Amino acid sequence: MLYLAEVQKKTGFISSGKPEFKLLACQRSEYSWGAVTGDETLVAPDDASYNAGALVMVEVSGNRQVQRHYEAGRTLTSILQNFSNLSKKSKTQEEEIEQWKQSLTFQSQELNRRELDLEARQEQVEQAEADLEQLDAQRRELDQLRKSLEEQREGLTRKNQDLEGAWAHLNGEMRRLDEQRAEGNPGTGLDPAQMTNLQGALNRLTEAVMPIEALRDPLTHANDGLNYHQSLLGDYQQALENQRQGLEQRQQEIDQQVSQLEQRWADWRQAEAALGTKREDLKLRQQAIQVQREQVQALSLTLQAQTSLHQQIYALLNTTDKVRLSKKVDVAALEAMELDQLQTIVNDLEKDLAKMSPFVADQEEELTLELQVLNELKAKIEQADEFARLQLETELGEEQDRYQMLNETLVGQRRNLLEREEVLSQHQAVLRRRQGLSVEDTPANLVNLEPLLNSVDAQRQQTTEAMQTLEAEIKRAQDGIGQLKQGVEAAEAALAAQRSEVESFEAQLRQQQYDLASLAGKLMVRDELLSPAQESVMGLRQSLDSLAGAVTRLQDINDYQLQAMAELRQTLLSVGTPQMSPS
Repeated sequence: MLYLAEVQKKTGFISSGKPEFKLLACQRSEYSWGAVTGDETLVAPDDASYNAGALVMVEVSGNRQVQRHYEAGRTLTSILQNFSNLSKKSKTQEEEIEQWKQSLTFQSQELNRRELDLEARQEQVEQAEADLEQLDAQRRELDQLRKSLEEQREGLTRKNQDLEGAWAHLNGEMRRLDEQRAEGNPGTGLDPAQMTNLQGALNRLTEAVMPIEALRDPLTHANDGLNYHQSLLGDYQQALENQRQGLEQRQQEIDQQVSQLEQRWADWRQAEAALGTKREDLKLRQQAIQVQREQVQALSLTLQAQTSLHQQIYALLNTTDKVRLSKKVDVAALEAMELDQLQTIVNDLEKDLAKMSPFVADQEEELTLELQVLNELKAKIEQADEFARLQLETELGEEQDRYQMLNETLVGQRRNLLEREEVLSQHQAVLRRRQGLSVEDTPANLVNLEPLLNSVDAQRQQTTEAMQTLEAEIKRAQDGIGQLKQGVEAAEAALAAQRSEVESFEAQLRQQQYDLASLAGKLMVRDELLSPAQESVMGLRQSLDSLAGAVTRLQDINDYQLQAMAELRQTLLSVGTPQMSPS
């Protein structure tokens, strides 16, 4: 299990000052760490040469033994970078979720508004239907009133005919009376039969006179009903005109919304074109990074060849005695030194070499494992998709930095180890010779490999610096690509949300157009119903006006006839009384 630990060194009278690892945090999963409760420490291995307070990564086995340890700087940097990437991704997702929430809230409000609008329109339709039913009932009532007036007109016509017949009969009797007066004695009165006939004619005339009040009451009622219906039709006509004006205003608003819809679609297409430009830029940058990666790979191969040459040169030091790294031992001083002192120096050198050799071997093993990790990451990158490749490339860059750091550290340790082996060998040779033991002769013509190794190191340094420069450029380009990719993703999400809003706006506009067309059709139907009703009321008004004029004229005729009959009745009374002849 992997732990984050702090190096502690206890110093004192009893303690030996050996370093310890105080466990701070434990890795639960790839992106999850938990704090270590309590004060747990582990004894550091002999090869742990860290300063007190340093942070290290420690791999611990099941029996709580330290298997591996290394500085925690790069690992912590990688963890922080991963945390930053996850934080950015989470923030982007939160922004997208917030945008969707706002879009859903807007859509919910629009649905509620449309629902209220539909309910209001449903009430208007129901009210219009009720008004139409009431209007139909009023039309039926007007039709009945018209029929009643027609029947009264017909009755009045019949009574006028009867009155004209009675007047004709009376006029005939009056002419006969005048004829009799002209033929006979002026003083002679009418016989009883004539008087009876004349009285009967007058009575029939009196009965034939229509009571005008009987006509005025229904006529007044018809006028009042017609005025009410005409006022009601006027109100309907005004309401219809107001609705027609509202319809025109809504049509203008819908026309403006159509222009807005066209502008919003134009803005969306412009944003889509800008997004396409960003995608092309992202593609070009990815291609440029791929070229730089190929250059880094070529430099890596060069560095591997130089490292291999460096290792082969070092191998010559172990396979032949014809070459040496350098002459760092003062043989004359060793010859003049006390034998016991020389023996002590040799023992110290042997201990130092025995302590350093396992540490270098562990570093060699760690470098081999790190190379395997690099190869595995490269294999994953070749098979990964675009999104996963970006993250894997970031990990690859971090692992390459770590490999490079370990390799550079190991180069110096190797040289130091070889130099110590050579120094120890020379000290041992002097000690054996002074002890009288057989010693192999040192070749006189030794080859000094120091200049060659320095040249190879310089070339490796140049290659490493070139690789680091390219990797830094790749990292900056990757950061730029990451930001650009986030921008592209954000633009894609915004473009999708914008398209959804425009489509929702378009659907609402189509629904409004449909509702407006439906309302226009209903207004047309109501107009078609009101126009005949208005014409019918106007016709009834003309009929009632003409009937009122006829009733007025009939009143005059009745008054004239009643006065004439009164005068005629008085004349009959005077005529019917026989006059006495003078004696």
